[in-house]
Amino acid sequence: MVKINKIYTRTGDDGTTGLVNGPRRSKADLRVDAYGLIDETNATIGLARLETVSDLDKMLEEIQNDLFDLGADLATPEQSENKTDLRVLSTQTKRLEDEIDRLNEKLSPLKSFVLPGGSKASAFLHLARTVARRTERTIVALSKQENVSKDVLGYINRLSDFLFVAARYANDCGKNDVLWVPGKNR
Repeated sequence: MVKINKIYTRTGDDGTTGLVNGPRRSKADLRVDAYGLIDETNATIGLARLETVSDLDKMLEEIQNDLFDLGADLATPEQSENKTDLRVLSTQTKRLEDEIDRLNEKLSPLKSFVLPGGSKASAFLHLARTVARRTERTIVALSKQENVSKDVLGYINRLSDFLFVAARYANDCGKNDVLWVPGKNR
């Protein structure tokens, strides 16, 4: 159980932060940036939840909890021997895939790219999708330097897919999608 008594500790005033284990790292470290972007992704999903309906809102709530698991996973480098470390599991990615399939069944196939917008919920979900993609790029860069779980990589990749489908679903099952018209303003 997490217990937080004090918000500030002053230990980061020198520009470093502590991971779950190991030596302190610079706040500009790629691993710290990766789990910071997970937090940013989570916050943008929180904005989207202000505008979503119950079935989609429940899915997003589960994702927000998953993102805390993902952040904990990234904050605990894999060389840890502790079997109780919180790790993202493939079952979490599988749940996302099942939800993508369930939402996608209600959508008609696309004939063009979708412009972000249509409804507030959809616009916020597209914003969350782009932040998730940026987060993924940072996690992939980290994985080229240090060990990152394949389940972390799979989850963050699938998350942006989910957010795209969810954005279409929030647009009255795609009926209010705004489609890109190539060369429209030439």
